[in-house]
Amino acid sequence: MACRTLETVGITSSLRARLKRGLLFLFSGLTLRCSAVFAQAASPVPNIFKPESTPADDIQRLSVFVLIITALIFIVVFSLLVYAITKYGRRRGDDGSEPPQVYGSNQVELAWTVVPVLIVLVLFLATARVIQSVQEAIPPASAVQVTAVGHQYWWEFRYPALGIVTANELHVPVSDRGRPTPTYIKLLSADTDHSFWVPQLAGKTDLIPNRINSMWIDPHATGMYVGQCAQYCGTQHAKMLLRIYVDTPEQFADWVAAEKQPAQASDDVAAGRHIFESTACVNCHAVTGTMADGRFGPDLTHLMSRATIAAGAATNTRENLKLWMRSPDAIKPGSLMPAMNLDDHDLELLTAYLESLK
Repeated sequence: MACRTLETVGITSSLRARLKRGLLFLFSGLTLRCSAVFAQAASPVPNIFKPESTPADDIQRLSVFVLIITALIFIVVFSLLVYAITKYGRRRGDDGSEPPQVYGSNQVELAWTVVPVLIVLVLFLATARVIQSVQEAIPPASAVQVTAVGHQYWWEFRYPALGIVTANELHVPVSDRGRPTPTYIKLLSADTDHSFWVPQLAGKTDLIPNRINSMWIDPHATGMYVGQCAQYCGTQHAKMLLRIYVDTPEQFADWVAAEKQPAQASDDVAAGRHIFESTACVNCHAVTGTMADGRFGPDLTHLMSRATIAAGAATNTRENLKLWMRSPDAIKPGSLMPAMNLDDHDLELLTAYLESLK
């Protein structure tokens, strides 16, 4: 018996030591990974407690309300727990006998039934009010209409009234309180479930195949707001990023005018355009003013007007563009972008052509 006890103690100590080492290794790995992500991130980390749009304002106020209630519950329960441990903890000389048991307190049972029900009811009513106010908002005549389509693993943005198609980076006008210009977004999916989430502008809304969902934003301040797909949609779900640029009315009008222009290709990049049109690029991508009319990949008409490529996975530089065409998995493992297998000469020519798409 003694040997078994010592053996059990030894095994337990060994397991504890392994668990400690494993947890330490896991914590160190997560810390290094997070540090690397934040160090390499080209976009600021969104602050969910700094809303810049009416739907986000409503959600933030509801969140603070819920946090206050739950904090009060925690304080009460924790205080009672400390009180019980302090007052009724085992003392020296305690013989270990069980104290007298008391049953059937109607007052206590009524309290721990009614109080939780009231708390849940208050939280339910507060949440329902916010959901109703956001979902039943009626778009004014000045609203900008956008259709967002989720793909594996990128975003397609269409402006039906403006005749514009772009990808991954959404431009909207600022919505002043005296001159409201909200943006209403119709959400569609081309393949699997996605979720559109820009924390500072609105809550999460899913994009579901064969179903139309919608959401709206009315940003109160200009600037760039980051978000991403918040629904696991496959291997590269975590790198299905998006940016929303909130422009002044003048900036938005200029952007619309530029986006309506066809691709301006000079004779200097004619060889690169020929490579683009004679390879599989045209099967997936569209470039206005050319024979390329694909719909499986992003519209490239104004590719160089975007700050990122691969749905925000990399900054839009010449070297990253070449790497993306040579080996997409080097930037986004598991993406559906095929490697073009071009030699260095053709890759340079194709890159030069793509850089002319502004």
